[in-house]
Amino acid sequence: MSDLTGRTALVTGASRGIGQAIAVRLAAKGALALVHFGTDEDGAAATVKEIERAGGSALAVGAELGADDDVETLFAGVEACLAGRPLDILVNNAAAVPAGPLGSTTRAEFDRLFAVNVRAPYFIIQRALPLLRDGGRIITMSSVAARSAFPTQTSFAMTKGAVETMSMTLANELGPRGITVNAVAPGTTRTATNGAAFEAPGLAEFIVGATALGRLGGPDDVADVVAFLASDEARWITGQVIDASGGLFLGPRP
Repeated sequence: MSDLTGRTALVTGASRGIGQAIAVRLAAKGALALVHFGTDEDGAAATVKEIERAGGSALAVGAELGADDDVETLFAGVEACLAGRPLDILVNNAAAVPAGPLGSTTRAEFDRLFAVNVRAPYFIIQRALPLLRDGGRIITMSSVAARSAFPTQTSFAMTKGAVETMSMTLANELGPRGITVNAVAPGTTRTATNGAAFEAPGLAEFIVGATALGRLGGPDDVADVVAFLASDEARWITGQVIDASGGLFLGPRP
Protein backbone atom coordinates (compact mmCIF):
# COMPACT_ATOMS: atom_id res chain seq x y z
CA MET A 1 0.00 0.00 0.00
CA SER A 2 1.34 3.38 -0.96
CA ASP A 3 3.09 5.79 1.37
CA LEU A 4 1.06 8.66 2.84
CA THR A 5 4.08 10.69 3.93
CA GLY A 6 3.42 14.42 3.83
CA ARG A 7 -0.35 14.01 3.84
CA THR A 8 -2.81 15.05 6.51
CA ALA A 9 -5.79 13.06 7.76
CA LEU A 10 -8.70 14.00 10.02
CA VAL A 11 -10.34 11.02 11.70
CA THR A 12 -13.45 11.74 13.77
CA GLY A 13 -14.15 9.59 16.79
CA ALA A 14 -10.52 8.47 16.98
CA SER A 15 -10.12 8.24 20.75
CA ARG A 16 -10.96 4.52 20.80
CA GLY A 17 -12.16 1.53 18.82
CA ILE A 18 -12.24 1.54 15.04
CA GLY A 19 -11.47 5.25 14.79
CA GLN A 20 -8.37 4.85 16.91
CA ALA A 21 -7.19 1.96 14.74
CA ILE A 22 -7.76 4.04 11.59
CA ALA A 23 -5.78 7.00 12.94
CA VAL A 24 -2.93 4.71 14.00
CA ARG A 25 -2.87 2.99 10.62
CA LEU A 26 -2.88 6.20 8.58
CA ALA A 27 -0.11 7.63 10.77
CA ALA A 28 1.91 4.44 10.32
CA LYS A 29 1.70 5.08 6.57
CA GLY A 30 3.21 8.54 7.11
CA ALA A 31 0.19 10.84 7.43
CA LEU A 32 -0.19 13.48 10.11
CA ALA A 33 -3.25 12.20 11.97
CA LEU A 34 -5.67 14.69 13.48
CA VAL A 35 -7.28 12.63 16.23
CA HIS A 36 -10.78 13.95 16.93
CA PHE A 37 -12.55 13.27 20.21
CA GLY A 38 -15.94 14.25 21.54
CA THR A 39 -15.62 13.84 25.31
CA ASP A 40 -12.84 11.27 25.72
CA GLU A 41 -9.83 13.57 25.83
CA ASP A 42 -7.75 10.95 27.66
CA GLY A 43 -8.47 8.40 24.95
CA ALA A 44 -7.42 10.85 22.25
CA ALA A 45 -4.21 11.60 24.16
CA ALA A 46 -3.54 7.86 24.38
CA THR A 47 -4.05 7.52 20.62
CA VAL A 48 -1.62 10.37 19.97
CA LYS A 49 0.96 8.79 22.30
CA GLU A 50 0.61 5.42 20.60
CA ILE A 51 1.22 7.03 17.21
CA GLU A 52 4.21 9.00 18.45
CA ARG A 53 5.75 5.95 20.13
CA ALA A 54 5.66 4.23 16.75
CA GLY A 55 7.41 7.19 15.12
CA GLY A 56 4.35 8.84 13.62
CA SER A 57 2.84 12.30 13.96
CA ALA A 58 -0.54 13.14 15.48
CA LEU A 59 -2.46 15.95 17.15
CA ALA A 60 -5.71 15.80 19.11
CA VAL A 61 -8.68 18.04 18.34
CA GLY A 62 -11.89 18.14 20.37
CA ALA A 63 -15.50 18.92 19.50
CA GLU A 64 -18.69 17.28 20.71
CA LEU A 65 -20.58 16.32 17.56
CA GLY A 66 -24.32 16.85 17.57
CA ALA A 67 -24.09 20.24 19.28
CA ASP A 68 -25.17 23.38 17.44
CA ASP A 69 -21.61 24.69 17.06
CA ASP A 70 -19.92 21.32 16.54
CA VAL A 71 -18.47 21.89 13.07
CA GLU A 72 -17.20 25.38 13.85
CA THR A 73 -15.52 24.14 17.02
CA LEU A 74 -13.99 21.18 15.22
CA PHE A 75 -12.53 23.19 12.37
CA ALA A 76 -11.14 25.91 14.60
CA GLY A 77 -8.97 23.14 16.02
CA VAL A 78 -8.35 21.47 12.66
CA GLU A 79 -7.13 24.67 11.02
CA ALA A 80 -4.85 25.39 13.97
CA CYS A 81 -3.36 21.89 13.63
CA LEU A 82 -2.96 22.15 9.86
CA ALA A 83 -1.20 25.52 10.17
CA GLY A 84 -1.85 26.40 6.54
CA ARG A 85 -1.40 22.92 5.08
CA PRO A 86 -4.19 21.35 3.02
CA LEU A 87 -6.26 18.43 4.26
CA ASP A 88 -5.74 15.24 2.25
CA ILE A 89 -7.94 12.64 3.92
CA LEU A 90 -11.21 12.97 5.83
CA VAL A 91 -12.59 9.96 7.68
CA ASN A 92 -16.06 10.42 9.18
CA ASN A 93 -16.00 7.68 11.80
CA ALA A 94 -17.73 9.15 14.87
CA ALA A 95 -21.25 7.86 15.44
CA ALA A 96 -23.92 7.61 18.08
CA VAL A 97 -24.89 4.06 19.04
CA PRO A 98 -28.25 2.45 18.22
CA ALA A 99 -31.11 3.90 20.24
CA GLY A 100 -33.34 0.80 20.42
CA PRO A 101 -36.44 -0.64 18.72
CA LEU A 102 -39.26 1.45 17.28
CA GLY A 103 -41.46 1.00 20.32
CA SER A 104 -38.98 2.47 22.78
CA THR A 105 -36.94 5.03 20.81
CA THR A 106 -37.62 8.57 21.99
CA ARG A 107 -37.67 11.65 19.78
CA ALA A 108 -34.58 12.93 21.59
CA GLU A 109 -32.68 9.68 20.90
CA PHE A 110 -33.78 9.71 17.27
CA ASP A 111 -32.76 13.35 16.81
CA ARG A 112 -29.36 12.74 18.41
CA LEU A 113 -28.69 9.78 16.11
CA PHE A 114 -29.32 11.90 13.05
CA ALA A 115 -27.43 14.89 14.45
CA VAL A 116 -24.27 12.85 15.06
CA ASN A 117 -24.48 10.21 12.34
CA VAL A 118 -25.89 12.25 9.42
CA ARG A 119 -25.86 16.00 10.04
CA ALA A 120 -22.33 16.12 11.43
CA PRO A 121 -20.65 14.18 8.57
CA TYR A 122 -22.57 16.21 5.99
CA PHE A 123 -21.53 19.57 7.36
CA ILE A 124 -18.02 18.38 8.23
CA ILE A 125 -17.58 17.55 4.55
CA GLN A 126 -19.06 20.92 3.56
CA ARG A 127 -16.64 22.72 5.87
CA ALA A 128 -13.67 20.56 4.85
CA LEU A 129 -13.99 21.09 1.10
CA PRO A 130 -12.12 24.41 0.95
CA LEU A 131 -9.26 22.75 2.84
CA LEU A 132 -9.31 19.45 0.96
CA ARG A 133 -6.82 19.20 -1.87
CA ASP A 134 -7.82 18.06 -5.34
CA GLY A 135 -7.31 14.30 -5.46
CA GLY A 136 -8.20 14.00 -1.77
CA ARG A 137 -10.17 11.27 -0.04
CA ILE A 138 -13.46 11.30 1.88
CA ILE A 139 -14.38 8.08 3.67
CA THR A 140 -17.47 7.75 5.84
CA MET A 141 -18.23 4.78 8.05
CA SER A 142 -21.51 3.02 7.39
CA SER A 143 -22.58 -0.37 8.77
CA VAL A 144 -23.94 -3.72 7.62
CA ALA A 145 -27.04 -2.62 9.55
CA ALA A 146 -27.96 -0.65 6.42
CA ARG A 147 -28.40 -3.89 4.45
CA SER A 148 -29.82 -6.03 7.28
CA ALA A 149 -33.09 -6.10 9.19
CA PHE A 150 -32.26 -5.60 12.86
CA PRO A 151 -35.44 -4.58 14.73
CA THR A 152 -33.37 -3.00 17.51
CA GLN A 153 -31.39 -0.83 15.08
CA THR A 154 -33.99 0.67 12.74
CA SER A 155 -33.14 4.32 13.40
CA PHE A 156 -29.40 3.60 13.45
CA ALA A 157 -29.65 1.73 10.13
CA MET A 158 -31.56 4.68 8.67
CA THR A 159 -28.64 6.98 9.48
CA LYS A 160 -26.19 4.64 7.80
CA GLY A 161 -28.36 4.36 4.71
CA ALA A 162 -28.33 8.15 4.57
CA VAL A 163 -24.53 8.42 4.59
CA GLU A 164 -24.27 5.76 1.91
CA THR A 165 -26.53 7.84 -0.35
CA MET A 166 -24.57 10.95 0.60
CA SER A 167 -21.30 9.28 -0.38
CA MET A 168 -22.61 8.17 -3.76
CA THR A 169 -24.01 11.57 -4.69
CA LEU A 170 -20.98 13.52 -3.43
CA ALA A 171 -18.68 11.20 -5.38
CA ASN A 172 -20.46 12.36 -8.52
CA GLU A 173 -20.32 16.02 -7.49
CA LEU A 174 -16.65 16.02 -6.45
CA GLY A 175 -15.33 13.80 -9.22
CA PRO A 176 -14.14 16.77 -11.33
CA ARG A 177 -11.74 17.62 -8.49
CA GLY A 178 -10.40 14.07 -8.41
CA ILE A 179 -11.76 13.61 -4.88
CA THR A 180 -12.97 10.09 -4.17
CA VAL A 181 -15.90 9.60 -1.80
CA ASN A 182 -16.65 6.17 -0.40
CA ALA A 183 -18.30 4.47 2.55
CA VAL A 184 -17.03 1.51 4.55
CA ALA A 185 -19.53 -0.82 6.22
CA PRO A 186 -18.13 -2.85 9.12
CA GLY A 187 -20.04 -5.70 10.67
CA THR A 188 -19.90 -6.72 14.30
CA THR A 189 -16.44 -5.64 15.37
CA ARG A 190 -14.92 -6.50 18.74
CA THR A 191 -13.02 -3.62 20.33
CA ALA A 192 -11.53 -2.89 23.72
CA THR A 193 -14.59 -0.79 24.50
CA ASN A 194 -17.33 -3.28 23.60
CA GLY A 195 -15.50 -6.49 24.47
CA ALA A 196 -17.65 -7.19 27.53
CA ALA A 197 -20.77 -7.40 25.38
CA PHE A 198 -19.35 -10.49 23.66
CA GLU A 199 -19.33 -12.34 26.98
CA ALA A 200 -23.09 -12.85 26.66
CA PRO A 201 -23.67 -16.60 26.34
CA GLY A 202 -23.66 -17.72 22.71
CA LEU A 203 -23.34 -14.25 21.17
CA ALA A 204 -19.81 -14.56 19.81
CA GLU A 205 -20.54 -18.07 18.54
CA PHE A 206 -23.68 -16.86 16.76
CA ILE A 207 -21.84 -14.03 15.01
CA VAL A 208 -18.93 -16.25 14.01
CA GLY A 209 -21.40 -18.80 12.66
CA ALA A 210 -23.08 -16.11 10.54
CA THR A 211 -19.80 -14.75 9.15
CA ALA A 212 -18.41 -16.22 5.92
CA LEU A 213 -14.80 -15.90 7.11
CA GLY A 214 -15.63 -17.61 10.37
CA ARG A 215 -14.33 -15.23 13.04
CA LEU A 216 -15.07 -11.96 14.81
CA GLY A 217 -13.71 -8.83 13.20
CA GLY A 218 -11.33 -6.43 14.91
CA PRO A 219 -10.57 -2.74 14.47
CA ASP A 220 -7.46 -3.46 12.38
CA ASP A 221 -9.57 -5.39 9.85
CA VAL A 222 -11.57 -2.23 9.18
CA ALA A 223 -8.61 0.16 9.45
CA ASP A 224 -6.80 -1.68 6.65
CA VAL A 225 -9.76 -1.16 4.32
CA VAL A 226 -9.89 2.56 5.14
CA ALA A 227 -6.14 2.90 4.66
CA PHE A 228 -6.46 1.31 1.22
CA LEU A 229 -9.22 3.73 0.22
CA ALA A 230 -7.01 6.60 1.42
CA SER A 231 -4.12 5.43 -0.74
CA ASP A 232 -3.19 6.17 -4.34
CA GLU A 233 -4.07 2.60 -5.29
CA ALA A 234 -7.75 3.41 -4.65
CA ARG A 235 -7.78 6.39 -7.02
CA TRP A 236 -10.30 4.69 -9.36
CA ILE A 237 -12.79 3.71 -6.64
CA THR A 238 -15.49 6.23 -5.79
CA GLY A 239 -19.17 6.29 -4.91
CA GLN A 240 -18.95 2.80 -3.42
CA VAL A 241 -19.91 1.08 -0.18
CA ILE A 242 -17.13 -1.33 0.75
CA ASP A 243 -18.34 -4.14 3.00
CA ALA A 244 -15.76 -4.80 5.72
CA SER A 245 -17.68 -7.37 7.72
CA GLY A 246 -15.95 -10.61 6.79
CA GLY A 247 -19.13 -11.62 4.98
CA LEU A 248 -21.64 -11.19 7.82
CA PHE A 249 -25.15 -12.49 7.07
CA LEU A 250 -24.46 -13.31 3.41
CA GLY A 251 -26.74 -16.34 3.59
CA PRO A 252 -26.82 -19.92 4.92
CA ARG A 253 -23.38 -21.27 5.78
CA PRO A 254 -22.29 -24.58 4.17
